[in-house]
Amino acid sequence: MIKDSIEQYTHGLQHVGIPTLDMTATTDFWKKLGFTLKGSFENGPVMVKFFELNNLVIETWEASIEEANQKVGAINHISIDTDDAEALFAALKGNDLNVLNDEVQQLPFWENGIKFFNIQGPNQEIVEFCEIVK
Repeated sequence: MIKDSIEQYTHGLQHVGIPTLDMTATTDFWKKLGFTLKGSFENGPVMVKFFELNNLVIETWEASIEEANQKVGAINHISIDTDDAEALFAALKGNDLNVLNDEVQQLPFWENGIKFFNIQGPNQEIVEFCEIVK
């Protein structure tokens, strides 16, 4: 059962991803709201920043005008924390879900990197399952 797999490997919200056209203005905005810069990374030519306030983390990155559509509700994805992206990917693949990746993806964020994959819901919403590798 999908619910059992998700409950076994997840631990709640990890972050909300919001693309930006102006990283300076975005940084100023989140800091004015009391968020602190939790991490800053370069992903190729793209700057990615994570801001944290209590138990909410916002991920933002420099994006194209198409990706950062500048409209109400312009959240790119909601990320759910997992401690085993590979096992969860295997459990969810083939369960009538719209899995957007052929395999678990990796990026060099944080000390040991991250592993993640995405699914798409019926309203085109993206749900990312992300493991910060320990």
